[in-house]
Amino acid sequence: MFRLIALIFALALSGWSIPAAAEVKMSFHSFNGSVLFGRYPHTFVVLEGTLDSTGQTINENYGFTAKKVSTAILSGPVEHDVMTEEPKYIKKTNRHFTVTLTDAEYRQVKATMVKWRDAPGKYYDLDTRNCIHFVGAMAQIAGLKVDYPKKMLRRPKKWLNHIAAINPQLGAKRIR
Repeated sequence: MFRLIALIFALALSGWSIPAAAEVKMSFHSFNGSVLFGRYPHTFVVLEGTLDSTGQTINENYGFTAKKVSTAILSGPVEHDVMTEEPKYIKKTNRHFTVTLTDAEYRQVKATMVKWRDAPGKYYDLDTRNCIHFVGAMAQIAGLKVDYPKKMLRRPKKWLNHIAAINPQLGAKRIR
């Protein structure tokens, strides 16, 4: 054992490195939003890392939203979309917690995103199928406990704080 540690130390000093284990991290973000500035409160996931099976680099993000923001959202289902955010926007959001995915979980996240994105008809509903429900589906794939208190369905930051609280193994701090 001592020889292995000494070899690793010697390799590190000589500039050699041991490859890092491949993994994909999924982070859960919220945006506070402001009606005055044109962006409503929102939640989405960011996936970053490398697939173990192929070495493919992953750098993706997904959020579920209404295709067009209008008062129609208040009266029932509307057309939907899965959007991606620019890196400069992601930096301005709240990162609540991060989990590590297996390759199989990553593929399931991707398949779930495609299913939501490609669903026929009007699939976005402010009270029953919004960005919170989408992110909740992603959290369940990662093995997290998820529920949807009615008073939080339009408050992504508060909801993600709630999810962190009912999953204490995450060690996530409450975001104010």
